[in-house]
Amino acid sequence: MKQYTNKIEILSSGIKIQNITKLVENKVYESKIKNGLLNLSILNTTASIIVQENADPDVMRDIEVFFKNLVPMNGNYNHFIEGQDDMPAHIKSVLTNSNITLSVIDCEIQLGVWQGIYLFEHREVKKNRIIFVHIMGN
Repeated sequence: MKQYTNKIEILSSGIKIQNITKLVENKVYESKIKNGLLNLSILNTTASIIVQENADPDVMRDIEVFFKNLVPMNGNYNHFIEGQDDMPAHIKSVLTNSNITLSVIDCEIQLGVWQGIYLFEHREVKKNRIIFVHIMGN
């Protein structure tokens, strides 16, 4: 049994769902771990990691619109230290995932045919995002 840790750093570009599957696959390849568990943790409180459809970009647009309507910018929030989008971003991250765990078999992340791994940015302004990669296996 061995472990591999690393980070993926991304400069986000506003509220958007960004496919990071290839970046994560590269880390799995670098790890030289053939079979094991992959854990991804975003080290931020206003963005998320999600597994979602990778075939039709309309899915991502619909998810973005859904969350925009579910958690409006002009809500009656107390917290707005970093701007109008600050508290809505925190709420969206609570409703999604700050970390996910996936299986790695024969050096491949076990995702369905139509699945990908995404960074879901909840802030309007550009932010540096760090995703911690931890792989354990053999």
